Amino acid sequence: MSKVIFIFGGTRSGKSRYAVQIAKKLGKKTVFIATATALDDEMKERIRLHKISRPKEWGLIEEPVNLSCIILGLKPIYAVAIIDCIGLWISNLLMANMKDGIIEERIKKLTASILKAKAGLIIIVSNEVGCGIVPGDPLSRRFRDLAGLANQTIAAKADKVILMQAGIPVKIK
Repeated sequence: MSKVIFIFGGTRSGKSRYAVQIAKKLGKKTVFIATATALDDEMKERIRLHKISRPKEWGLIEEPVNLSCIILGLKPIYAVAIIDCIGLWISNLLMANMKDGIIEERIKKLTASILKAKAGLIIIVSNEVGCGIVPGDPLSRRFRDLAGLANQTIAAKADKVILMQAGIPVKIK
């Protein structure tokens, strides 16, 4: 069973940077599991900058939809796996026109797969969605609700939960 650290926070709160710092300090074989998709030039640039901020020797798996399969298939050569990020993963599932019940099942499968993973440490990054206003359209409210459910489900099983605020990690659990 893997140890799980769950890091969540608002936009530009430093959550991804902090996840990378934890893995770098450990100095162990790491794989970065990215959920982002480059749908436009601006996102392509964000992804490029993200990639160059990580050590070149780290493994990289880009998977926008089937996270639980990737996690269960992780080779035991990786001592650390970073999953970045659950919010983008939820967005990808919504963009694939999945119904809420299917997404909720995927959240459960993801959480179960994280607990069975062969990596020694899994660091999961997600967006904090509960401190903002109620979104004005149905799709945004679905995203908020499903991301909030994913955050609660993962946090309940995580060994450690960190809320990032303005670049400062605040230990929740």
